[in-house]
Amino acid sequence: MRQVPCDELLNMAMNIGYQLLINGAEIYRVEESIQRILAAYDMRDCDIFAVPSCIFVTVNTPEGHPFTKLKRVPSQTVNLDRLERINDLCRRICRDKPEVRQADREVRVLARRPSYRFAVQIAAYALISFSFTLFFGGKLADAACAFVCGAVIKLICHGMGRLKGNAFFTDILASAAVVLLAALMARAGLAPNSDKVIIGALMTLVPGIMITTFMRDIMAGDVLAGLIRFVESLLVAAAIAIGAGAALVVPRLLFGV
Repeated sequence: MRQVPCDELLNMAMNIGYQLLINGAEIYRVEESIQRILAAYDMRDCDIFAVPSCIFVTVNTPEGHPFTKLKRVPSQTVNLDRLERINDLCRRICRDKPEVRQADREVRVLARRPSYRFAVQIAAYALISFSFTLFFGGKLADAACAFVCGAVIKLICHGMGRLKGNAFFTDILASAAVVLLAALMARAGLAPNSDKVIIGALMTLVPGIMITTFMRDIMAGDVLAGLIRFVESLLVAAAIAIGAGAALVVPRLLFGV
């Protein structure tokens, strides 16, 4: 195998690790993927350390010179479709050992791959809210109201995302909006059980994958990363509670309703 430029190989491996991390992969998967890619190109003397907000990689070149690269991860989301495709690409790179620049181009193409259309995302939020409301014992009328609330949550999250809004305050705003909307629907006689509507709609904000990921990180020995994600999940839960609680309590204090 011809000698691969260290900086090009490291950039490609870091880009794959970055895409894995921002799309919801566990820390051990990120570190292992980078290590396997570097080893596939005969660069085995490396140290890799990742946390949810940053990736560090140090390699020793064949000449014995250390080469370190750091990549900041400003925010994360959950995109299982893109995660699966990045995983498949990583396996193919390790198996076929393509030219590094070609592999890096494929990573960038996957990174630009569009998500589901916005209308599909709204429908997904609405259907999830509808289903959970029925699951928790709500009536069909409650589920129909939750369907609307789920769509509103997605609209709020999308709007705050375009405004670069803080995720914590986005969750507060979305949960408060759901509670107020459910209360209005109940007052109008549309939702017989407003509590079921609220619970069903708020399930779209519950960080289920984040909770699963922090548990897997801790079980894999990445305690620091697991604790960071555990705190993040607590913050999401706190934001949901603050928003819902404020929407329930403030109108009663101000207007007695």
